[in-house]
Amino acid sequence: MRPSTALRQKNRIQHLRRSARRTTSQWRRTLTYWLGAILVGVVAVAFAGTADWAARARGRLLHWDPYVMLVVVPAGLALSTWLTRRFFAGAQGSGIPQTIATLHIENFSIVNRVLSLRIAFAKIILTCFGLLVGASIGREGPTVQVGAAIMHGFSRLLGTSSVAARRGAILAGGAAGVSAAFNTPLAGIVFAIEELSHSFEQKTSGTMLTGVVLSGVTAIALVGNYSYFGHTDVDVPIGTAWIAVLTCGIVGGVAGGTFSALLIRFSKGIPGRLGALIKARPVAFAALCGLVLAGLGIVSHGATYGTGYTQARAIIDGSEHYPASFFVLKFIATVVSYCSGIPGGLFAPSLSVGAGIGGWIEQYLPHTTAGAVVLLGTVAYFSAVVQAPLTATVIVMEMCDNQQVTLALMATSFLAFGVSRMICKQALYGALADRFMEAAHSAAPTPIYTRSSASPAIETLLEEEEAERTSQTTPRNDEARGDELPKPPPQA
Repeated sequence: MRPSTALRQKNRIQHLRRSARRTTSQWRRTLTYWLGAILVGVVAVAFAGTADWAARARGRLLHWDPYVMLVVVPAGLALSTWLTRRFFAGAQGSGIPQTIATLHIENFSIVNRVLSLRIAFAKIILTCFGLLVGASIGREGPTVQVGAAIMHGFSRLLGTSSVAARRGAILAGGAAGVSAAFNTPLAGIVFAIEELSHSFEQKTSGTMLTGVVLSGVTAIALVGNYSYFGHTDVDVPIGTAWIAVLTCGIVGGVAGGTFSALLIRFSKGIPGRLGALIKARPVAFAALCGLVLAGLGIVSHGATYGTGYTQARAIIDGSEHYPASFFVLKFIATVVSYCSGIPGGLFAPSLSVGAGIGGWIEQYLPHTTAGAVVLLGTVAYFSAVVQAPLTATVIVMEMCDNQQVTLALMATSFLAFGVSRMICKQALYGALADRFMEAAHSAAPTPIYTRSSASPAIETLLEEEEAERTSQTTPRNDEARGDELPKPPPQA
C-alpha cells in the first residue's frame, strides 16, 4: 500500500473517531436536557398538587372560623417575609422577573444564586405556605422560575461554558414551566417568544421547543389531558356581539394598566417617611398587609383568598355569579399581597380578576353570550397586566379548549394592550426585571448602589458575592490571629 493511501486511511479513521466522540457527547447533552424537561413537568405537577392541598386546608380553616384569619394571615405573611429575606433572597415575588433578568445579567455568579435549586425549593414551599395563610397569589409565575432553575442546574451539571447555551437552557426551563403549569404547550412557546426573550435566535431554539413538549407530555401523563378552566362552547359572531370586544378591551385595559402601574411604582419604593418606615420594618409591614388581606377576606366571605381559580372557573361556566365588589376586592388583595414581599405569582389572580370583570360586564350586554363575555374580560385584563397580547390570547384559548372565539380574544387582547400602554408605558415583568439588572450592574466593580435603589433580593446576593470576593483576595494569617474571614453584612 502506498504511503499516501495509508495516510488517507489513517486520517479517515481519526476523523470517524472524533465524529463518534462528538456525536456521543451531543447525545449525552441532549438526553440530559430531556431529563431536565421531564423533571420540570414532574415538579410542576407536584407543585400544583401541594398548592391545591394548601387551598383545601385553608378552606377547612375558614369553615371552622372565618375570623381566625385575622391572626393567621398577618402572622403567615410576616413569617414568610422574614424567611425569604433572611434565608432565601431571590425567592421574592413572581419569579418571572428574576427569570427575565437572568437572561441578561452578565455576572453568572448572581445567576447561579437566583436560579439555584435551593431557591427553587424555597419558592415552592413559601408559595404554598402563602396560599395556605390566604395570600392572593398564584403558582404559575413561581413555576417559571423553578423550571428555569432546574434546566440551569442541568446546564451547570453538563459544564456548559457557552453563554448562549446557558441562557437557552434558562429560556427552555421557563417556557416548560408555563407549559406544565397550565397544561398549555403552545402558550409556553409563545410566552418564551413574547415575554421571556428578546433574541429571535433564542426564541426559536430547539432546546426550548423540546423542553416545552416534554414537560407538557409529562404533566399530561401524570394528571391527564385536562383544560385549566374546562371546556366552553361559546362564540362571538361578527356583528353587535362585538360590542363586548370594545367594552371588555377598554375596561380590562384600564384596570390592568392601573394594576401594573401601581406595582411598578411600589417596586421603586414609596417616597417620604412612609417609604423609609417600610424599608426599616419589612416584616412588620408584611404583617400589616396580612391584616388588610384578612379584612378583605372577611368582607368578601373568603372569595379574595388564594389564587381565585375556583371563583374564575365558576364565573366562566356560569355556575356562580359574583357582584362587582368581587373583582375590586380581588384587585386590591393581589396588590397588597405583592407589596408584602412574599413569594407568589400574579397569573392566576389576574385571570380571576379578569373573569370577575367579564362577569360584571355580561349583565349589561344581553345580546352576547354570557360565557363569551367572561372570556373576553379575562383575556383583556390579563393582557393588560402582562402586556403580552399573544400570550394572553393563547393561554385563555387553550385553558378553555375553545378555538371558536380566537379572533374575538385576539382583538380584545390587543385593544386592552393598547389601553394599558397608555396608562403604564413599560411592561410589568420587564420593569421588575430591570430593577434586578440595574442593581446587579451598579454593583460592579465596586458597590455604588444604595439600598433605596436595589431590590432586596439583589442586595443580599451582591453582599454575599462581595464578601466571597473579599475572602479570596484578603491574605489570611490564622497563626498570628484567630479572626475569621469577613462575613457578609447582615440583611437590612
